[in-house]
Amino acid sequence: MLFTGNFAKAQSKIGYLNFQALVGSMPEAKTIKSQIDLYSKQFIDQLTVMNNELTSKGQAYQKENATMTDAVRTARQTELQDLQKRIQDYNNNAQQQVDAKTNELSKPLIDKARAAVTAIAKEKGYNYVLDSSQVTLIVSPEGDDLLEATKAKLGLK
Repeated sequence: MLFTGNFAKAQSKIGYLNFQALVGSMPEAKTIKSQIDLYSKQFIDQLTVMNNELTSKGQAYQKENATMTDAVRTARQTELQDLQKRIQDYNNNAQQQVDAKTNELSKPLIDKARAAVTAIAKEKGYNYVLDSSQVTLIVSPEGDDLLEATKAKLGLK
């Protein structure tokens, strides 16, 4: 039984590659990045407008604070808090939309890269391939880094 366990261990071949570097080196990644940058710019522009409004209203509040009645002061504070909340909500919503768009645009690219990794692993007899961008490898033999082989499979330099 001990012999069988050691034999099974000897049969497992483990490779690794930096999946993020692989995906980033694909030409489609630049196109996706520019599309995401353009998409997120609309949110950034709106957030800038909202932040400018908050800043100007905050400065006006500071200037007029001493001469305000309690009722006006409370109303202005509530208005500023509501504006801050709207900005925060808008920012969270914008981030979710940008993340969703990034996932949508990146999925075909990631699927293509994953298929290439799977093909290389199968060709070279690897049972497991670790993503070294997600896992810190303390010790790893040079020969088991599959990044270059996978890039070659995808026709990348």
